[in-house]
Amino acid sequence: MSGSHDHTHSHPHDHHHDDERWKHDGVRVIPGNQLDPNVPSTAGMDRKAAINFARVGAQKLWAGTVSIKPDAKTGAHHHGHLESIIYVVKGKARMRWGEKLQFTAEAGPGDFIFVPPYVPHQEINASRDEVLECVLVRSDGEAVAINLDIEPVEKPETVLWVDPVHRHPDEKK
Repeated sequence: MSGSHDHTHSHPHDHHHDDERWKHDGVRVIPGNQLDPNVPSTAGMDRKAAINFARVGAQKLWAGTVSIKPDAKTGAHHHGHLESIIYVVKGKARMRWGEKLQFTAEAGPGDFIFVPPYVPHQEINASRDEVLECVLVRSDGEAVAINLDIEPVEKPETVLWVDPVHRHPDEKK
């Protein structure tokens, strides 16, 4: 390393400004019992937002919880440029994906599921009697869902899995 860089700050009065700024714009803890239920709701689903722009000013992420009734399924869709991470807290999730939803994988408590951009997929609560509880994180605050004309391997005949990104098929944008 050549040259010298002065790491001392010659403006002591700035520390107070930083303290005030970090006090209000620093780390935020969102208690689990204070999540925001004011997100679109649907039969069979209970969703709550934890991290979004409205609550904490998040610009590049959305995070929240979702509880899915037994046997709930989505239709075939993808989320455009968004990346999604699903963490299974309780229950059993089954994911189907591919051009014909021909691939399948299951995830249980403690497992993470990663859904890359533009991958056609279907989410399923693989249990007929246990609620599926997940934490959902998305790479953008905007909701993107493109419904695809693929015949789902598992028909969403019971309860549709709908959340701020999985809109009800009858709901217009």
